[in-house]
Amino acid sequence: MPKILIVGGGYAGFYTAWKLEKHLRRGEAEVVMVDPLPYMTYLPFLPEVAAGSIEPRHAVVSHRRHLKRTKLVTAKVTKIDHANKTATITPEGGEPWEYQYDQIVVTAGSVSRTFPIPGIADNAIGMKSIEEAVAVRDTLIGNFEKAAALSKDNPLRKRLLTTVVVGGGFAGIETFAELRSLANSLLEKFPEITFDETHFHLIEAMGRIMPEVSLETSEWVLKDLAKRGAHVHLDTQVTSAVDGRVEVSTGEAYETDLIIWTAGVMANPIVVNGGDLPKEARGRISAQADLRVVDADGNVVEGAWTAGDVAAVPDLTGGGVGGMCVPNAQHAVRQAKRLAKNLVAVIRGEAPVDYVHKNLGAVAGLGLYNGAFQSGKIALKGFVAWVAHRGYHGLAMPSWERKWRVIWGWVHNFFLGRDTVQLGTTQTPRVFFETYASRPKPKVEEQPAPAAAEPAAVAAK
Repeated sequence: MPKILIVGGGYAGFYTAWKLEKHLRRGEAEVVMVDPLPYMTYLPFLPEVAAGSIEPRHAVVSHRRHLKRTKLVTAKVTKIDHANKTATITPEGGEPWEYQYDQIVVTAGSVSRTFPIPGIADNAIGMKSIEEAVAVRDTLIGNFEKAAALSKDNPLRKRLLTTVVVGGGFAGIETFAELRSLANSLLEKFPEITFDETHFHLIEAMGRIMPEVSLETSEWVLKDLAKRGAHVHLDTQVTSAVDGRVEVSTGEAYETDLIIWTAGVMANPIVVNGGDLPKEARGRISAQADLRVVDADGNVVEGAWTAGDVAAVPDLTGGGVGGMCVPNAQHAVRQAKRLAKNLVAVIRGEAPVDYVHKNLGAVAGLGLYNGAFQSGKIALKGFVAWVAHRGYHGLAMPSWERKWRVIWGWVHNFFLGRDTVQLGTTQTPRVFFETYASRPKPKVEEQPAPAAAEPAAVAAK
């Protein structure tokens, strides 16, 4: 059987494997998917996870539960030698080993793209994983709990009640708005804290936010955020974040314990730079419209495929930035579905079909009962857009099992309110046990016996 290796189990990788199971006949090919995580994360739900509106486990999809015929390897692909069709697989705590394949699908996704700004690497957190979203939620709620116990003239109180988000794209605005919404709901439970004491700042280097929507819609979002006490600073750059002191190009500074970085993504550098597959100027693997990898001259690299954020795929509708599909979930899912069909077609000696998908629009959640939607010239705002946001993403969540968990959680929250219990101590689970655990007493070293008196000294006495 031909061996198909899928590198990465995010959107594109998971959907490719899922659809290959549907299209391949039994025994037609062996499919192996390698990813260091045992689940796919539904990234559009991360802001709602951070705001306590979605249970974290409901925003991820288990590989082993939903991929029945795919061999799953929880490890990293650290090297791709496509010239010899060999990949080096490195499990955590184990020795690297090599896997020989016939077809490779690189869907390693993206990571946060940062800049060498002092303090960012040490003090900021991203919004690209479920773990980061949970940590943000726990930190914000935990900061409220700490601040409530401090006097109002304590400088630490202001620091704890200040949140800074860097980046005004969809991820940044949704995170910013959801956290402001969470903070507003927390005020009802913390009478010791007033609304004026909470400070939310979003730093955006460009002159506008949310470039995916019209200027009119983005300006409405700015006004809506301002009404809720959230401050957006346009044409502003972060110059330093040392020790949690965020300094910006306008000369202002904000002391904070929570800095969230959402200012862009880049293709997974470990996979892209750890192999011999061709890449383009922005560091993504080069592909043609049928999702096969191509070299600098446009020649197909036989046996190599790519999709999702790690891939530079031509946007045949003409709507992409620089002629390429933008790195979002909408393209990743649809590319994966087309890739799976094309890969099966090639195995069977048939011709692949180009990927063509016109962007359906953009929808954003801006906190409970508030959102923004843009499709062409059609724009919705407020409650109707929020319903559209939840409806779209609720249906887009893969598998009915996951859909039901998410939607049922929303129903629960409607009647019971969002869950605002923070479990930050799960980051250090053994501290409580270690604090009270009995330890062996240190051994008492035996003192040497006193030396016998010298005969001469005794005689002298």
